[in-house]
Amino acid sequence: MEFSTLNELFAASIERYHDLVAVQLALPGERRNYHQTSYGELGELAGSFAGALAELGIKKGDRVAILAKPRLEWQIALWGALRLGAIVVPIDADLTPPEIGRILEESEARVLVTTGERLAALAKGRGMPLSLQLVSMDRIEGSPNIWELLEGQEPPPAIEVKPEDLALIVYTSGTTGDAKGVMLSHYNLAFNVQAFLQRLAVSSRDVVLSIIPWHHIFGFTATILGPLYRGATLIYTDDYKSIPLLLLRNRATILIGVPKLFNAMFQKIEERLTKGSLKERLAYRLLPRLAGRKLRENLTGRRFRFFVSGGAPLDPRTIRGLRRLGFGVIEGYGLSETAPVLTFSTPQNRKAGSVGPPLSGVELKILHPNEEGLGEVVVRGPNVMQGYYKNPERTREILDEDGWFHTGDLGRLDRDGWLYLQGRKKSVIILESGKNVYPEEVEFELGRVPYVEEILVKRGRRQGKEVVQALVYPNWSLLKEEGITELAEIKELLWGEIGPRCRALAPYKRIKSREDIIILSEPFEKTSSQDIKRYLYQQEEH
Repeated sequence: MEFSTLNELFAASIERYHDLVAVQLALPGERRNYHQTSYGELGELAGSFAGALAELGIKKGDRVAILAKPRLEWQIALWGALRLGAIVVPIDADLTPPEIGRILEESEARVLVTTGERLAALAKGRGMPLSLQLVSMDRIEGSPNIWELLEGQEPPPAIEVKPEDLALIVYTSGTTGDAKGVMLSHYNLAFNVQAFLQRLAVSSRDVVLSIIPWHHIFGFTATILGPLYRGATLIYTDDYKSIPLLLLRNRATILIGVPKLFNAMFQKIEERLTKGSLKERLAYRLLPRLAGRKLRENLTGRRFRFFVSGGAPLDPRTIRGLRRLGFGVIEGYGLSETAPVLTFSTPQNRKAGSVGPPLSGVELKILHPNEEGLGEVVVRGPNVMQGYYKNPERTREILDEDGWFHTGDLGRLDRDGWLYLQGRKKSVIILESGKNVYPEEVEFELGRVPYVEEILVKRGRRQGKEVVQALVYPNWSLLKEEGITELAEIKELLWGEIGPRCRALAPYKRIKSREDIIILSEPFEKTSSQDIKRYLYQQEEH
């Protein structure tokens, strides 16, 4: 590997790509006005902030927390802290004050860099560590801000950082109700970004558009480290509606997002092509690549290369549909504990539903496979975390003596070594008959019903018998448009749609009665990465 620490990687990129645009971000409070920062400017700002942190007493090994949505000051704080050998704690900006307070206290953060708005909200609350120093990203009265601290500040000498030194403590989203601090070293992250870019052709000519927040390890590695390592330009937006405009205006070559984005995108494309003129409909059916060529020019521009999806499974139908039109689609798999990328597919392949083969240098195997080859995915490699912060007991539960990390995910490998995921081990419903039902598989099929906004499949009991049940949060806006408001009428409509969909599933996996559809009036409670907190809904319905 070329670099063994993030600091080496950053310094080399600043020098190599000094005059190129590193990041292009909307100014605070604005949606349309984007500001460009070169690699050289980013390096200078980060160096000056390292000096400011040193004056605040920050030393190697101290924790510096960052609480904000992506903006220039986020990266200034990141690289400035790492230059001093400090450990960065990225925090989801959507967490509540008690959740933030717990992370700050547990991580023993000495400095919190956040927005002026967040600073004001936290000041009103309780539970913030008394020793915590606050730095605002905005110019507000009463608190030091980054820009004031940068004025006249000279970069301090770079602190020696070793590959095994901690770079980040990333708190997991906690779908099981127990968020943990994942300890990632410099080498965990440096290895991972270099390993996945060995197989992914990205260069300084690329413009990467992303909607993945940076506190999320997928966003951190794929959209901060990846473009930085290759000298590409990163554009971030949290405004889904602005994506088509940003793609065309900036001649973007790569779009990184979550399945929700790509599923919605393909649905709109399909509606347009199937409900268009006779010529468009025939072209879509008979000459999809030809139909897709003009569509790609209008939607993404000629320079566009491929989509990258991560964070959750992408509908294989979406993958096949986009590829059929000539769009490249890459789907990957990883976890916070693996820094995160373990596998990813290629832009054009015939294995829709697979997340691809493992990265070079990463060992992956299926533990205790059944007759279908399905078992728990376990992995080993230089990207596997050092452990959970202050939680050796939980670390021992998932990281064995031989260095194998037990992911808790179920999967199988095909003859080419490509991985297919089947869901979470803890989510499996084991029926009294001994049959296994994988909720994600059923949710995938039933989630295609237009009237279903969100769905969770679980075990239930009805009249003393074990059944498979579905909790459904309907698409209330669509129902309202069609004048359907009565609960009984909604359930009948859903049953009429879900029943036929179940025929694509084995009999033991099916929802067998309208009584096993439970309608929710409120969306599911979710983690910061928008995963449903399943543990809140596992109680059996009788």
